[in-house]
Amino acid sequence: MIKRHKRLLGKEYVAPWERALDRVISPIEEFIHRQTTSGILLMLCAAIAIVLANSPLAEAYHHLFELYFTVGIENFQLSKSLHHWINDGLMAVFFLVVGLELKRELLVGELANLKQAMLPIIAAIGGMLIPALIYFAINPSGHTADGWGIPMATDIAFALGALALLGKRIPQSLLMFLIAVAIVDDLGAVTVIALFYTETINMSALGMAGVFTFLLVCLNLGGVRRLLPYLIIGTCLWVAMLKSGVHATLAGVILAFIIPMKPKYDPKRFLSMIGDSVDKIKEAYKNNENILVNDALRSRVKALGTGSYLVQAPAQVLETKLHLSTAYLVIPIFALANAGVAINFSDIGEIIFHPVSMGIGLGLVVGKLIGIAGFTWVAVKAGICELPKGLNMNHIIGVAFMGGIGFTMSIFIAELGFAHHPEDLLMAKTGILFASFTAGITGFIWLFITSKKTD
Repeated sequence: MIKRHKRLLGKEYVAPWERALDRVISPIEEFIHRQTTSGILLMLCAAIAIVLANSPLAEAYHHLFELYFTVGIENFQLSKSLHHWINDGLMAVFFLVVGLELKRELLVGELANLKQAMLPIIAAIGGMLIPALIYFAINPSGHTADGWGIPMATDIAFALGALALLGKRIPQSLLMFLIAVAIVDDLGAVTVIALFYTETINMSALGMAGVFTFLLVCLNLGGVRRLLPYLIIGTCLWVAMLKSGVHATLAGVILAFIIPMKPKYDPKRFLSMIGDSVDKIKEAYKNNENILVNDALRSRVKALGTGSYLVQAPAQVLETKLHLSTAYLVIPIFALANAGVAINFSDIGEIIFHPVSMGIGLGLVVGKLIGIAGFTWVAVKAGICELPKGLNMNHIIGVAFMGGIGFTMSIFIAELGFAHHPEDLLMAKTGILFASFTAGITGFIWLFITSKKTD
């Protein structure tokens, strides 16, 4: 075993690179850790936004996100408010990460095996269908009916953050079940946005989006494994989608599904090559131990690093690179820009019983519970699926409550559905916040009471 602490001139020092080589965590462990931390940061930013919106700084807070920023050259410019840059631009990065997660799960993750994926798929379908039906029953006509997609969504970062607070009271398999349900839920939300929340179509811009998509497919089929060409054309695709009327964030999903999942180097070939590389590094090291002046040693080490990079799938590399910035920057900024709801507590009864907020509230809290837990129970009783090892229906009910935390995606869909109806948008956001808080607290208490702490 390599000792991390060594002595040099009588003093101890720590070699950080040794820790880097020793520290190995699975992709799912990294995913859970980042989503959990993101959920906690998301809660903090949402709280800050609500406080600002209900403080003397409310006018300055709203004015900040109404400021316009222009990007481009003289005859080709994009001029949007800061709010739009966040919702159309930064959120495209979020949807890119969502798309990469979906692709990985469908190819090699929890959803790759149909038999294993059947239970979370059924649970997610119930968790989308019942909330939408509840909302539509309360808002069957008029422009308020456009909000039916809002209670369908589950915020995976918030939900995982709430589950993480329970520590060892919940089994790892419950986290995996929630992740699988939320991934299917994200796929449903993306589909709903694409099909039902699209404004007037600009056919020429949509045609350009088709051309850029074709170029991306050509890069994939041509064996291009470098990320830069995909990102450049993907940016052009985003601009075309922005001009087309189809929501620009869907460009992120399209790009994610085209970026190759197959690496340039076969792992077996890489293993045979790495032995030769290590031998050459040893030979170069004999000539001079100082890598600063030993060009041969530095070149060999750099080549080894390049090979290690190319043996990974490009989609996997991009997901890893973007996940950190998305979890810790994009989503918190989105929360700051969109969660600022001015709450008039003197009218709280009227707000809660408004058809929009009531439809969303009942959809997220009651609909998710009936949809996720109910569909799971029926699927298990009918013999279609089996509960994962270590789980019982109390666990599923707890996750069903957690599924009612709709925050990020629900607010995003609300912005689309009620873009021209600010009063209803306010009701929708209020309903989302109250329902998400209620669902999270209820799910936490349920699991805390029904689950036993494990060693």
